[in-house]
Amino acid sequence: MKKHLQDSLVIGFALFSMFFGAGNVIFPPYLGLESGPDWLLGFFSYYVADIGLALLAMFAILRQGSPDGITDRIGRIPSTALMCAIVLCIGPMLAIPRTAATTYETSLAPLVSGFSPVLFSILFFLLILLLCVRETAVVDIVGKILTPALLIGLLVLIAVGVADPIGPVGRVPLVEDVAATGVEAGYQTMDVLAAIVFGYIILKSAREKGHTEPRAQIRVVSGASLVAGTGLLVVYLGLTYLGATTARFFDITVDRTYLVVAIVRNLLGDAGIILFAVVVALACITTAVGLVSACANYFSDLSRGRLSYQLLVCIICVFSAVVSNFGLNEIIAIASPILSVVYPPTLVLIVLALTGRRIRRDWVFRLAALGALAVSLLEVIRTYTGAELAFLDLLPLSSLGFGWVLPALACGIAGALIPGRSDAAGASGRA
Repeated sequence: MKKHLQDSLVIGFALFSMFFGAGNVIFPPYLGLESGPDWLLGFFSYYVADIGLALLAMFAILRQGSPDGITDRIGRIPSTALMCAIVLCIGPMLAIPRTAATTYETSLAPLVSGFSPVLFSILFFLLILLLCVRETAVVDIVGKILTPALLIGLLVLIAVGVADPIGPVGRVPLVEDVAATGVEAGYQTMDVLAAIVFGYIILKSAREKGHTEPRAQIRVVSGASLVAGTGLLVVYLGLTYLGATTARFFDITVDRTYLVVAIVRNLLGDAGIILFAVVVALACITTAVGLVSACANYFSDLSRGRLSYQLLVCIICVFSAVVSNFGLNEIIAIASPILSVVYPPTLVLIVLALTGRRIRRDWVFRLAALGALAVSLLEVIRTYTGAELAFLDLLPLSSLGFGWVLPALACGIAGALIPGRSDAAGASGRA
């Protein structure tokens, strides 16, 4: 029992650090500013769309026995395509470069003016490469060494901000729909997608620590999820509140990274900027380590070992270093439409995966995911082209960004009604 609790704590700290990265530093304070007096509602919707769904994904992985188990019921080719899209989003295309861009803009730039972003990206990913090259040590490095320093810095900042607020909370929200804004911010963190890939590291770490039986793995990973979820609850709640107390000084035109730096400088002075620089750097480094390791593991397994873990770590680091020089705001802008398409079918499959094999028809999974994908594509087309698709507003929950739920449900029911025999439990791997 003692070993179980100790391992849950170490893995839970690692999971916390992997989730708490670039987006988790900059989105909650900005959401608090946007939400004003409704900052608790904004926080709740953000937390549910971020960590609530991410932990749901972790339990779905446990239920299926592997991250691939979430997507394999839609067929081999669609499953591989969706998993590759997920891994690329939370990997070298978006999330990993964002960790470097955030570290540069919030940690280095306020302290050292004129430092080359290109040189910084090279140094940042050289460090990530050195931390990731020893695959089996990733979780212990993150969980035992980096997380305590990260947590202490964050809690100091939040405690000072609660004891001596920057100002009163805004009197009116600065956005029309606080809940929908919170959900969108939760999407931008990409933690739900990351949870699927982090499953490779977490399950492997649990097995390497001697928890080889499924029940033992469930106990350890469940305990770790509770540790991570509780820590993130405290941190997100505090950061959202800090943002809400800045309404007297800023509006929503403020740059996200500037808002965070201004909060730190106001609460802790110039010396606090140094502390915050360390906190952000640790948050981004721990997340980058987890993402690079997980992505390299996935593509190495996908290639059946033909591409080694170490080679893939090098490739991912080099590619991410290039993309990180686009800048934080540009990466966030690029991510928005991509995530709006990838998230809905992924969430549908996560929910269905929690049923285990009680749903016998693969067509339920395929058509439900297809329904969610179709609606999300139409939403993105309308948003970015101005196309007249007013019928999308008639869908239930569309104001919260969940207009795809009813079409996914209807398509899933249609899949259950398709004539034919039930699919065998082991037939999930066919295309």
